[in-house]
Amino acid sequence: MSLTTLPKTFGAKSTTDEVLAGVDLSGKRVLVTGVSAGLGVETARALAAHGAQVVGAARDLAKAERATEVVRADARHGGGLELVELDLASLASVRACADRLNADGRPFDLVIANAGVMATPLGRTADGFETQFGTNHLGHFVLVNRIAPLIRHGGRLVNLSSAGHRFSDVDLDDPNFERTPYEPFVAYGRSKTANALFAVEFDRRHRGRGVRATAVHPGGIHTELGRYMTPEVLQTLVDNINANRPAGAGEFEWKTIPQGAATSVWAGVVAEAGEVGGRYCEDCHVAQVQDGGAEVREGVRAYAVDPERAKALWAKSEEMVGERF
Repeated sequence: MSLTTLPKTFGAKSTTDEVLAGVDLSGKRVLVTGVSAGLGVETARALAAHGAQVVGAARDLAKAERATEVVRADARHGGGLELVELDLASLASVRACADRLNADGRPFDLVIANAGVMATPLGRTADGFETQFGTNHLGHFVLVNRIAPLIRHGGRLVNLSSAGHRFSDVDLDDPNFERTPYEPFVAYGRSKTANALFAVEFDRRHRGRGVRATAVHPGGIHTELGRYMTPEVLQTLVDNINANRPAGAGEFEWKTIPQGAATSVWAGVVAEAGEVGGRYCEDCHVAQVQDGGAEVREGVRAYAVDPERAKALWAKSEEMVGERF
């Protein structure tokens, strides 16, 4: 059941406030990871401004306290924010966060797995996983599955994926680049495909109890996510997108942060559950499967929404983290 049923259509330039216009989230409770910068802060702000009680998770609580002053300032209709510590690159931290939330016992109407890293140099998490797969996927995989009983009937999970999933399918034989030459964007692509596939399988497992899951691409936005990319690398990416754009298509445009966070809140509280459950969304609509080459800028690769691939990733993820869900 949707948290709201406003019959409105939104697009690439819609903002969080436009998407949530007229929506009352009083009494709703939401978990948002990555609230120390960028999309996480704006997502939390928009939800709290419409009455939601937001639990914001962040690795650096001091930084998050400063970054979320705007969230508290904009909170309306009983909305508010509390912070919890979460380092997705450490399963000990992930499990401690989940334990804390479970001990608290208050349910969630929505979980937005927003935090992530992008195009990092080759590195390892505290548990030895490749940094991007370990942080973006495995950390959220353990957190969300451990707190899944807290998600109410009618609730949702929104995983932030990316058009970057086009860089690569998951590699279930060598997820940690132990035999494969490391490429930052290939690793990013694997992790973002994993985010999408996790939503597919989580949705299959939980929709029987009225909980749906979806993955979203926020769009191209200037945030701290790109901290490992030089201006030259960034410009080369944009130039390649423009050089390969379809005939008649406009040049690539950056989104603002409120535009980038709009699809998360649209998929989480505005879209119909049956419309987005198990799907991949972009620009405030459900994306179509598009398996063309570099010239295709929209849509989702078939491998990122493949139900059998999603089951295989789930099994591999359980094996890697040493926990069954």
